[in-house]
Amino acid sequence: MELNLGIRAHDIHNQKTIEGLVDEIAGKGLAAVQLALGKSFEDINSSLGSLSPGFAKHIGGKFAEKNVQIAVLGCYIHMIHPDKEKRQAELDRFKEHIRFARDFGCSIVGTETGNVHEKMGYTTDNFEEQPFLDVVDSVRELVEEAEKFGVIVAIEGGINHPVHTPQKLRRLLDSIDSPNLQVIFDPANFLDPDNYHRQEEVFQEAMDLLGDRMVAMHAKDFIIEDGWIKMVPVGTGLLNYDAVFKLIKPKKPFMNVLLENTQEPHINDSIAFLRKKYAEA
Repeated sequence: MELNLGIRAHDIHNQKTIEGLVDEIAGKGLAAVQLALGKSFEDINSSLGSLSPGFAKHIGGKFAEKNVQIAVLGCYIHMIHPDKEKRQAELDRFKEHIRFARDFGCSIVGTETGNVHEKMGYTTDNFEEQPFLDVVDSVRELVEEAEKFGVIVAIEGGINHPVHTPQKLRRLLDSIDSPNLQVIFDPANFLDPDNYHRQEEVFQEAMDLLGDRMVAMHAKDFIIEDGWIKMVPVGTGLLNYDAVFKLIKPKKPFMNVLLENTQEPHINDSIAFLRKKYAEA
């Protein structure tokens, strides 16, 4: 069974046109992208109110011509912004992505769960009960929109956010209880300086709790620097891909695995590393 590998489109920096970006990705033998419109196409207006079926068909068609799947529309929003007006604007932008996702040839719109403060970053304040309840309210609003359009809202958990453990992510799924809410699994996101020695245990727990709802996986790597996790290109760090792929390969065949935090000159080496690890799993 082959690895269904892709990349975040905005990790390709040397291409300024849609055609150049698609050619670069397809030329590396990659089958999919996670596409965050504003991050990949700075010269094209993708702000709230700009999307249309024609816009989506134009972009989606360029990828389809080269047999590159838009696996996830990335719409990373501050879903619990402390300013309620700004929070609503963020939710509205995500809902616009939901409405036109199918026109891109995509069924998944993905995000993380924001931050209790205006500025993003690690804080234990995120781990209190109220930020989680605010996340539930925001995600419920997004999922209700997704149900109207037959689209999936995919939530990515991580230690920089209110949904910071597999258990919290499972609780979010159970709180909303909709098949239109699914999970992007990023194994590195659940690791910290205290648990990275127990990766197999952390990943097994994530699979037990979330495996049935995983629709995509992010692939990145990490080292410990100055007592904290630092993300690095895939294959240059400590992430145990043997453990990850032993869980993923039998449970989720052909699930999109999307390179993240891996840029040139590392991309080709990271692709080779992941394909080798997957083949051996």
